[in-house]
Amino acid sequence: MMADRHLIDVHLLLVRDDQLLLSRRRDTNPSFDGLWHLPSGKLDARESVLDAAAREAHEEVGVLIDPNDLWHVHTLHVNGSGPDSRLGLFFETRRWVGEPTNREPDKCSAVSWFPLDALPEKIIAYPAAGIHAYRAGTSFSVHGWAARPVPASTAG
Repeated sequence: MMADRHLIDVHLLLVRDDQLLLSRRRDTNPSFDGLWHLPSGKLDARESVLDAAAREAHEEVGVLIDPNDLWHVHTLHVNGSGPDSRLGLFFETRRWVGEPTNREPDKCSAVSWFPLDALPEKIIAYPAAGIHAYRAGTSFSVHGWAARPVPASTAG
C-alpha cells in the first residue's frame, strides 16, 4: 500500500577543489551496505531546509556550515527509495568550518573525497541521480516513477 505522504530529505554536496565528499553506508540492509552516498537526512518539524542541511552536516561529518552558504542546486522527486515517496533537496557548499570526519560510525564505515569527474560506481541510486543532475546543471528531476501514458488529445 502506498503511503499518503512524502518525506523531505536534504542532501549536502560539500565541494573542495572539484572534489565531492561522500560517506560509505554501514547498513543491515545489504542493498545499501557498503554503498556511497551524500551526507543527508530528513527534515524535522519546525525546521527550515537550510537549517536541516547544516544540522545534518554537523551530525554526520562534524563540519559547521552557515545556512547562508548553502546553494540549492537540485530537487529530486523520488519513488522506491524506502516505503515513502520522497522529495530530495540538494544543496552545494564550498564553505564550512572543520575537517569532515565520520561522526556516525554505526551508520557509516568511511568518509572520503572523490573527484567530481571520477566518482565511485557504487553510489546509492537516489543520491547518484541528484549528483548527476547537479553536474548536468538540471534543476529538477524525477526518479523511480513509472511512466504514465499521456491521454489522447480531445482537441479537434
